[in-house]
Amino acid sequence: QVQLMESGGGSVQSGVSLILSCAPSGFTYTPPCIGWFRQAPGQGREGVASINSDGAIIYAPSMKGRFTLSQDSVRNTLFLQMNNLKPEDTAKYYCAAGLGLCKQELHAGWYNYWGQGTQVTVSA
Repeated sequence: QVQLMESGGGSVQSGVSLILSCAPSGFTYTPPCIGWFRQAPGQGREGVASINSDGAIIYAPSMKGRFTLSQDSVRNTLFLQMNNLKPEDTAKYYCAAGLGLCKQELHAGWYNYWGQGTQVTVSA
């Protein structure tokens, strides 16, 4: 079955970097969209970065320049390099894939499959 498995979260201090990984499996075709979302306690699910079927990477404006999405072309593993982490980055980070229409790549409503999430906690 389709599965997305995140790893790499943890508790760090402000200014530290982390790399999150997402290992997809069970896909029969390349998802039109696959990317990262995050959700802080009491907050909605926020788009972070996504790669579409054209290979174009889209970032939320607030993350562009600090966060970098990349993908392993062999295993299709998705990565999120997060630099200069701030307390406001504290959230559970999810890998998600959209298998149908994906016209708003950073909107959670277009995604069909979600990982369990990995927690990132950033202290001051």
